[in-house]
Amino acid sequence: MIRSRYRYIEKLRENYAERKKAIRARLAEFATVKPEEYFYELAYCLLTPQSSAVNAGQVVDALKKNDLLNRDIDVLPLLRNGSSYIRFHNTKSRHLLEAKEKFGEILARLTDGLASDELRSWLVENVKGFGWKEASHFLRNIGHRDLAILDRHILKNLRKHGVIGVVPKSLTMKRYLAIEKKYQQFATEVGISVDELDLLFWSRETGQILK
Repeated sequence: MIRSRYRYIEKLRENYAERKKAIRARLAEFATVKPEEYFYELAYCLLTPQSSAVNAGQVVDALKKNDLLNRDIDVLPLLRNGSSYIRFHNTKSRHLLEAKEKFGEILARLTDGLASDELRSWLVENVKGFGWKEASHFLRNIGHRDLAILDRHILKNLRKHGVIGVVPKSLTMKRYLAIEKKYQQFATEVGISVDELDLLFWSRETGQILK
């Protein structure tokens, strides 16, 4: 078991060395997102749960083209489109419109200097459709660092590397934060930041460094 964990970690470091430049470039991109783009990053993170990241990106492009933030449009057909289908489109379309209505308040909170963990807690409480994973994902995509995005791919990799014993079927706040702490400790151990590990794990799953 110890030998297997060591081999996995060595392979992880090798993969990181190969992809470090691209991973860091992607993280640098996130840090340059301007506040006027925050709404569409939020929309992306509302759409991705249990749906294709590619499809979510295509829908967000359509929402931008139609200027959702400033115009009244029917978003449901865009989410039901066959080539960019989003699961649970009825619920997600409602969440999008509710986020649009509250976006002034959301933007004010995002730009008032709160720490990342405080912002995440506020988003979970105030944005319908956001759990801990979605709020962490959104904040990472606008330049915040060191928050764990605990989706099934990350949890599977954490189990593979011995960080957790089993992949939990559900994540309460307490369990999420406990696993996040273990993830941060593992990141320190291997010398790769949580944010870089997230993109590295995803690139190993998909072959791409997605957001």
